[in-house]
Amino acid sequence: MTRYEPDFGAGGEPYTLRGVRTVRRGVFGNLPPARGQGAKFLLYFEDAKKAVEELEITLTSRDGGSERIPMCGVPYHSAHTYVERLIDKGYKVAICEQVENPAAAKGVVKREVVRVITPGTIIEDDMLVDQENNFLLTLTGTEDHVALAAVDLSTGECYITELTGSLELIMGEISSYQPKEIVLDETLATISVLKERLEIRLKCLITPYSIDAKSERELEEELPDQFPQYKEACNTPYLQRVVCLLFSYLKQTQKRALHHIQRLNRYDARQYMILDETARKNLELWSTLGEGKKRGSLLWLLDQTATAMGSRMLKKWLDKPLLTINEIRRRQNMVQAFLDDFLMLDEVRDMMKQVYDLERLAARISYGSANGRDLNSVSRSLSIIPRLKKRLAETNCKPLRQLAEEMDECGDLQSLIAEAITDEPPISVKEGGIIREGYNPELDKLRSIQKDGKSWIAELEQKEREQTGIKSLKIRYNRVFGYYIEVTKSNLHLVPEQRYHRKQTLANSERFITPELKEREQLILNASEKSVELEYELFTRVREKIAGQVHRLQALSERVAELDVLHAFALVAKRYHYVRPEVHNGNHLRIKAGRHPVVEAVTGTGEFVANDVELDSENSQVLLITGPNMAGKSTYMRQIALITILGQIGSFVPADEAEIAIVDRIFTRIGAADDLIGGRSTFMVEMAETRHALKEATGRSLILLDEVGRGTSTHDGMALAQAIVEYIHDHIGAKTLFSTHYHELTELEKRLPRLVNVHAQCIERNGKVVFLHRIVPGGTDRSYGIHVAELAGIPAKVIERAKQLLSELDQARSQDKSNSSSALSGQLSLFGDLPVDEAAPDSGQAVSETIPAVEKEVLDALRKWDLMNKTPFECMQFLFETKQKLDKD
Repeated sequence: MTRYEPDFGAGGEPYTLRGVRTVRRGVFGNLPPARGQGAKFLLYFEDAKKAVEELEITLTSRDGGSERIPMCGVPYHSAHTYVERLIDKGYKVAICEQVENPAAAKGVVKREVVRVITPGTIIEDDMLVDQENNFLLTLTGTEDHVALAAVDLSTGECYITELTGSLELIMGEISSYQPKEIVLDETLATISVLKERLEIRLKCLITPYSIDAKSERELEEELPDQFPQYKEACNTPYLQRVVCLLFSYLKQTQKRALHHIQRLNRYDARQYMILDETARKNLELWSTLGEGKKRGSLLWLLDQTATAMGSRMLKKWLDKPLLTINEIRRRQNMVQAFLDDFLMLDEVRDMMKQVYDLERLAARISYGSANGRDLNSVSRSLSIIPRLKKRLAETNCKPLRQLAEEMDECGDLQSLIAEAITDEPPISVKEGGIIREGYNPELDKLRSIQKDGKSWIAELEQKEREQTGIKSLKIRYNRVFGYYIEVTKSNLHLVPEQRYHRKQTLANSERFITPELKEREQLILNASEKSVELEYELFTRVREKIAGQVHRLQALSERVAELDVLHAFALVAKRYHYVRPEVHNGNHLRIKAGRHPVVEAVTGTGEFVANDVELDSENSQVLLITGPNMAGKSTYMRQIALITILGQIGSFVPADEAEIAIVDRIFTRIGAADDLIGGRSTFMVEMAETRHALKEATGRSLILLDEVGRGTSTHDGMALAQAIVEYIHDHIGAKTLFSTHYHELTELEKRLPRLVNVHAQCIERNGKVVFLHRIVPGGTDRSYGIHVAELAGIPAKVIERAKQLLSELDQARSQDKSNSSSALSGQLSLFGDLPVDEAAPDSGQAVSETIPAVEKEVLDALRKWDLMNKTPFECMQFLFETKQKLDKD
């Protein structure tokens, strides 16, 4: 509750604004109507003191009777900039405006809070990011059963769902919206675990909120009128309550009808591939791990969209890959159609570049904040749709033709705007110049009066010059005196006193009026004032008429956005030579010459070393990946996950061939990072993420585990790593990529029938390690850690000492190999009674020593070697392996 004294009006005692809820931090502002350059956005009392501190502006004061009232202000025309700064700092801003005409008011001009701006209710274009949604979430329920409602006021989107299960699943779905504000049912706010997790993980405003039973009943009666599907979508108590909470909060803050929110989109999170917060982060779907920037992420690579609508839809698709084969193939067919017709690919892009953000424009029109330029943007966008539809109708692709048929051209709306709004309207809707000439006869008449009046003024000026003989006589106008005749002092003796009446005396001139001039002035000014009022009235009628059809604009924007995303997929596929994957419901994942899409884009085409992978539930469910750091193991693991995601959003993939089995969830345990705020060590974070995968994964999931167990002692870590591999292999059955430096685990291939050893290949030359970035069959027993440390610039003395120590450890290991009490044997005993055949060849050795006729084999290999199509690394490796064969022979 905050006291205000009005800055306009007849004065009087300060009064109180009531009924504004500011749960966290609030700043209240007086926003008077624009009146020239001096109009201000004003704040008083404690709000003024807060604003001065946060905005770094000057604190002033005004007379309040017994004491001075602290106040501050910013220019009206730049108020949004300052409001945005307050919102970014976590404040809510209540806007107070006059709600009656000052000329007709008796005493204090009545004012009310017309809106409360919060981080989740921003609709102002200059405060939003074009390519991102601005979601407000409401939550209710219990710790393991939460109902969620998400709304973006700037686009009119509204999604609802119920989530049951682990806290990680719930948090993953909440974080997928990247909400700017969360409204928590007060009953849910008492669950400390969820509230604490939200406060730690999400950088957004969290507001506890409640709704009384009466208000909830009233909303349950009102909402079916706005949403015909309300009863069908909200068929559980939790969903009913969460939607009521959402619209109660919106009514309280926005204080107007929100008719642009047309649909409640109910969905089940399990209808899509589930990507939790950790998977999105580790796979760098939206932003990079290091700097948190979009550049370098998968979204950055794919976002070749031409419209802001398409960019936002792409992010939604990336967050929720499909599980339905038919819909995936439908998208693939449209991408293929663009690739088959490069001319259409270019033509469609050129047309879509001319389409503005219809989704947000429609929302502003319905909200009542759109101006003439916004309507013209809608008109120009709609004028492109017929051409776009015609071009798509010419293709042989049935889904593309169907998409074109679903586009409503909204020709009536485009014609209305073109007829009513001028080509270059002003920003303000209350200053005139917005309605096209010929649209309204009454307005044309008023404008004619103004135009004729100005001509009459010019003629009068010339007439008075001739009659008085004052050649410098001028007729001018200002807001205070209206029209007047100005005569310099040197010519005052020529002024006819019987007709001229003195109005004002200046230093070098005097101003006069005549009865004739005053009469014409009244006529001109009345016409001007009436024309401005009529223009505003006509504009609001046009805007309201379009607002009544906002659902058509929203449906069209959805179709255009979908087309834009698919077109972007085709552009990326063309640029980087992607192929269409075969997506199926089986268990077989096979990728030939797969590439990491982002790394390839950054390094350049032809530089990235491609690798194969084959995973299935019968022979190769688990790949145990060994090899040195920097050899590409993590890149290899991530690229398989990203190719799977790309395949399930309908995109083509970076590979020569790809068969992708539908994956229901992707789990990642990659990288080392502690959680200082949550009080968890690096190893604890590692174990928590691993536990989540082991608990939630199914036989259709994909698990990426990188260096599990390294955060503790060697024996503990290796025991945990082996137990985890065995559990996944025996009990879960999920396709798994397990990277490790515990080379002893390669022995598991002899015991676990669906585990296959592979390793990242490298060679050592002149004491230096050369990474080939090839993943090949077999295990390895070396990590080349010292070589990598040397590459990192570790001092030479440290490197030499490390090599000496490693040599001593290798000798001790060789001597104790047969001693079961040694440390090494203790580690090997983890594998039970595995037979150790010391005469057997090393598992990492690429070539068997028992191959006959080695020289013939080498000659045949040389004849078949395609030198011109191999990389230098591949040639080097081929020569290295060939020499090994000959030496052994």
